[in-house]
Amino acid sequence: MHPETSVIRSGRSDQPDSLAPVLFPSTNYVTDSLEQTQTKACDLTEQRFYSRHSNPTVGAFEEAVAELEGAEAARAFSSGMGAISSVVLALCGSGDHVVVQQQLYGTTLLFFQWAKAQFKLELTLVDGTQPGAFAEAVQPGKTKLVFAETPSNPLVGLTDLSELGAIAGPVVVVDSTAAPPIIQRPLDWGADLSLHSATKSIAGHNDAMLGVVSGSKELLDWIRSYSVMLGANASAFDAMNGLRGLRTLAVRLARQSETAWFLARHLEQHPAIARVWFPWLESHPGHSLANQQMKLPGGILAFELKAPSLSPDLAQGQNGVPAKFMQNLKLAQLATSMGGPETLITHPFTTTHAGLLPEELEAMGIGENIFRVSVGLEHPGDLLADFNQALKLMQT
Repeated sequence: MHPETSVIRSGRSDQPDSLAPVLFPSTNYVTDSLEQTQTKACDLTEQRFYSRHSNPTVGAFEEAVAELEGAEAARAFSSGMGAISSVVLALCGSGDHVVVQQQLYGTTLLFFQWAKAQFKLELTLVDGTQPGAFAEAVQPGKTKLVFAETPSNPLVGLTDLSELGAIAGPVVVVDSTAAPPIIQRPLDWGADLSLHSATKSIAGHNDAMLGVVSGSKELLDWIRSYSVMLGANASAFDAMNGLRGLRTLAVRLARQSETAWFLARHLEQHPAIARVWFPWLESHPGHSLANQQMKLPGGILAFELKAPSLSPDLAQGQNGVPAKFMQNLKLAQLATSMGGPETLITHPFTTTHAGLLPEELEAMGIGENIFRVSVGLEHPGDLLADFNQALKLMQT
């Protein structure tokens, strides 16, 4: 089936007669005998035993995502970071070498830095937008994990999925949060695991905290064993909302992509904007790559204001040009997440990447005048008018 059909029909094998996702709120289940108890206790995929192992609602969500990703299996987690931490802790040990791109969501980079200090991981950071950078950094026989994020947060940088898939030896993980499987499927390009913060576009309504990883059953069984011990399983309530959101993923992404492209083209021409990052723009350094590996551009764009920097003391910087721009927006709202029906704007310097050092921010290209926009489902004309009036007031 086409992905647009899979998002509607998948995840129903356990409840084929219910059109709506079925919620199983129970955390544990009655068993008939000691023998059955032992069997279920030793089966970490058992959905009717104890919900730290699994749950029928969570299982339906996992089934749906696996089918959409073209994967043998999937595992849902309580957050995107729960997914990332469980994967790294399951696959890496003390002294192992990992290759990670420097263009990452801030908390992801902080986690790898913590793991380096805590577990003595040998960490190599590479520029994921540079051809061959990952393969060159791999140490044969020693590198256990390659971790990429494409498109990257917040500047929508692209990494070549075909190059990642060609790397032999280590497990290759792609965080594809900004490009759900309607847009791209890393497993099709040879990656071992596809990872999402499903809190974002997959659930898509700002009401579910979820992470999900898809791949081979062998790898997922291994990761599941660690996640059960770590207690990182998704809740049934969030999985139900995630499954509900998944049903409209294709139509939401189509609308958000169209509106984001509309905004990106207009903002790129605005005299108050220094630069816009969006995969479908010819000015984007990964434009040709986007056309090769992405079916849609997605609803995320970033831009840089032509404006003085914020005051180092943000409490005194509210009269600065970027702060005034934020305050003057009426439709776009200040919030850190993305992928929902509301258009959200984020200032990475003070939010998603606030915990990083100045040199790390500089290496990522994240300055004080850069903003990330998660385009929602509002009318594109209304959004453009909102940005135009905020940019105009910013200059007065």
